[in-house]
Amino acid sequence: QVQLVESGGGLVQAGGSLRLSCAASGSIFSINTMGWYRQTPGKQRELVADITSIGRTNYADSVKGRFTISRDNAKITVYLQMNSLKPEDTAVYYCNAHFNGRLYWGQGTQVTVSS
Repeated sequence: QVQLVESGGGLVQAGGSLRLSCAASGSIFSINTMGWYRQTPGKQRELVADITSIGRTNYADSVKGRFTISRDNAKITVYLQMNSLKPEDTAVYYCNAHFNGRLYWGQGTQVTVSS
């Protein structure tokens, strides 16, 4: 059984920073793309950023220049450094990962940015 556990969410003022982490555990024998999505009530879950196994990154236009995704393959962990946070970044952030030919999701972590 593969599990993804997120951490690092919380409440921050506009302009502040947070760092999210997502650690994987379980029987993992192939690792592919890992990423972060976010969702607000009444809206579809949207891609924030993802990163391939060789480090190629992709970002939503709304976070380019402010967020940085990275990963540690040895620890099977993906990170999201979020700087210059805005109230519109408020959402539940979910990590996902392609392991063993399947897509897995974390349970989500709340990020709230106050104005």
